[in-house]
Amino acid sequence: MATVLIIGDVGGCAEQLAAAVDPLLGDADTVVIQVGDLIDRGPDNSAVLAMVRDRMAGAPRWIQLVGHHELQYLGGGRFWQDPIAAANAELLRSWWLCERVQIAAAVRTADGADLLVTHAGLTFDAWCALDAPVMASTAAELLNTRPDELLWARDGPLWAQSRQVYQSWFAAPVAAPFGQVHGHSSVVDYRGRSWMCASRIRQRCTVDWTARHTVTRISGHHFIGVDPKHGHHDAAQWAPLVLTNAEILA
Repeated sequence: MATVLIIGDVGGCAEQLAAAVDPLLGDADTVVIQVGDLIDRGPDNSAVLAMVRDRMAGAPRWIQLVGHHELQYLGGGRFWQDPIAAANAELLRSWWLCERVQIAAAVRTADGADLLVTHAGLTFDAWCALDAPVMASTAAELLNTRPDELLWARDGPLWAQSRQVYQSWFAAPVAAPFGQVHGHSSVVDYRGRSWMCASRIRQRCTVDWTARHTVTRISGHHFIGVDPKHGHHDAAQWAPLVLTNAEILA
């Protein structure tokens, strides 16, 4: 069992990343999962990537997932107007080629709930494209084979909007088989403290405005959004998702 720390999108905010991780250095029972989008928007992409490079080589254990902003440098089309330094792009490509970054992870919580962790979340259609795995660990293993048809799809686990993910499962002819944790987008505007989703989602969603987490209940499972929405400026207040006495499944 371990304390699992799930960190949402970093977006070039090195100080925010350090504040989340540094207090845990040296704790052998901690595992960090970062959901991708380490780069762009914020002030210091180089410092973020250097920090992650060092953390992956030390303690606590670090599981790095890929986001769509990294995908630009891994064979995808460029969409962000400000390119990162050539050395940083090469570092990302080396992680990808050496499989030091993954598409998904799976976690079992202390109360026995299984959670699939991806950058943007897995829609019902994407789940079907994986042949409908019933376990979060199986879904993670299948995603980590890097299926091209999902990696580049606008409704895939690196691109789908949270509203799209949740609505797809509400409309699905079967119940969601497991819960999920994702970054990338949110169903609320934290700065304005307002909702950006249909009433069906809002009725099933609770918000921690301080930690900047949302929890939406679907088929008896929790779909948890952890993107703190740093933007061009750091979020004034936020916290990683902390799962105590949890188990890494994949």
